[in-house]
Amino acid sequence: MISPMPPSLVFILGALFVPLFKGKAKGIYALFIPVISFISMMNMPEGAWWGFRFLEHNIVLYRHDKLSIFFGYIYHIIALISLIYSLHVKGNLHFMASIIYAGSALGVVFAGDFISLFVFWEIMALAATSLVWDAGTKESYGAGFRYLLFHLLGGLFLLAGIVITVLETGSVEFNYIGLKGLGSWLIFIGFGINCAWPGLHTWIPDAYPNTTPAGGVFMWTFTTKTAIYTLARGFPGAEPLIWIGATMTVFPIFFAVVENNLRRVLSYSLINQLGYMVCGIGIGTTLSLNGTISHVFCHILYKALLVMSMGAVIYRTGKINCTDLGGLYKSMPITAVLCIIGAMSISAFPLFNGFVSKAMVVDAAGQGAMVMIWFMLMFASVGVLEHAGIKVPFHAFFAHDSGIRTKEAPLHMLIAMGVTAFLCIFTGVFPSFLYALLPYPVNFEPYTAAHVVTTMQLLSFGAFAYIVLVKYGIFPAEMRATNLDVDWFYRRLGRLFVRLCEGPLTALREAISGFSSHVVNASIKFATDPLLVPELIIKGAQVGIYKALSNQENQRSQERLQRLEAKLEHLRSLKATGRYYGTEMPRRPLGVGVLISFGLIFFYIVIYMWVTS
Repeated sequence: MISPMPPSLVFILGALFVPLFKGKAKGIYALFIPVISFISMMNMPEGAWWGFRFLEHNIVLYRHDKLSIFFGYIYHIIALISLIYSLHVKGNLHFMASIIYAGSALGVVFAGDFISLFVFWEIMALAATSLVWDAGTKESYGAGFRYLLFHLLGGLFLLAGIVITVLETGSVEFNYIGLKGLGSWLIFIGFGINCAWPGLHTWIPDAYPNTTPAGGVFMWTFTTKTAIYTLARGFPGAEPLIWIGATMTVFPIFFAVVENNLRRVLSYSLINQLGYMVCGIGIGTTLSLNGTISHVFCHILYKALLVMSMGAVIYRTGKINCTDLGGLYKSMPITAVLCIIGAMSISAFPLFNGFVSKAMVVDAAGQGAMVMIWFMLMFASVGVLEHAGIKVPFHAFFAHDSGIRTKEAPLHMLIAMGVTAFLCIFTGVFPSFLYALLPYPVNFEPYTAAHVVTTMQLLSFGAFAYIVLVKYGIFPAEMRATNLDVDWFYRRLGRLFVRLCEGPLTALREAISGFSSHVVNASIKFATDPLLVPELIIKGAQVGIYKALSNQENQRSQERLQRLEAKLEHLRSLKATGRYYGTEMPRRPLGVGVLISFGLIFFYIVIYMWVTS
């Protein structure tokens, strides 16, 4: 019996046939790929499959357990939704890059070893870069290049850590790693770059807003959630993740509230939401890990819904800045309603999916007596409401009337957003369906009176604060501006490095090159006639000694001195070109060469024995 094919191979191989289809057939063919892959995945039992030997190590392309299959479910769901949303796209690059991107992400979550994980990890980076470049603008080319640099750096950290870990353990199996040595720390950092840790996060607000509306749905989903999976698999309970995650929940809020570009607002919101997941992994309890993993599921859905609604706005208006939008509810009412559902989900309103997942991480911090972490997570919850829950739908569809009148989003976009909105509500109203899929036993009830009342108080306070701050002009006004992030320092350092390369390092290179050329030329001349220099020295010494000791008044002495000086001058004249064998170069008996060779060998042996003794 032939075993079903791993989802990663179904996606990647399926992408290669995309150019064979034209027009609507291309989109319909693309929709079949996640469906076939899902059927294949469901027919594969638990355990390790599709393994083979490579470099004396066991490679496992498909490792089926409760953690990996959970990510497999949501990745297939969002891939299908995203491809439905993409049906208006005509080009091959988008479909090929997005399908390979999804397939490589599936390859990572089902990889049972470091080698296949790294291969899929790098394919994911290249496919995502292609999606950024697919936008075809000057900004997208620059952002894609910077995105690629970041992820190649992360790949280098990951590869170095894998090599060290494999040398230490003798195994390439990917399971729990823990922070216990240089190799594990390098892997930790490699995963962290893809997870957009503080200071390493700028590739998200740089690259993601510069994608196409359809490409953005894929971008906001796979890279960061795959990094969350690797951290959950390899580093659960790693204490540094608690503070890293808590910091991630807080600092993006301040960037998001002053940002004019709504897709950049959603980029910072993504980092904020990733912080809850990272923090939950760091806490490391069953409750927090279940909270992290369920939040991955919920976040993929509601963030995709928000990204798709903003993509529909761009598709219809060509605009995305707060200062250019407003009043679109008159032209795009269905999109506005769907966007509000996404906003309420990310804000964790009861009956929406964010409510049933985020609370698990917050409660885990409270149960662990992590008071400061708990306050940071609660503060971040209010911040999410301010920028993603209110700002995005309000400034896009309401606020001032921009005068833009356009059509509603295309039917295929509305279908994709409608399915996603339904899932956001369904998993919020019936969380037991979501909890049944989690890898660890669930002992959590979200709809308790205390939890519902506390959440509503928090959200009411946040909404009231927003209204007051806006009314009295304290909340940052929307304006056309370029907001600086920490990549400002990267770019400054990059310019200094370029100047260093063009100035002192170039001069040093030229000096080294000149000296090396001089050494090489001198070596060539010496190799052409190695006896010329010794003979010059000997003849010069003979002339000097003869002048000092001979009788200068003697005729024969003078003639001999003249002959020595003539030979010396002749040798000096040949110094630049060397002598020709057989004519100007004196020949020695064969035995002299043999004796010299034996002498050199003898001295080599003596030196070797002295060094090794």
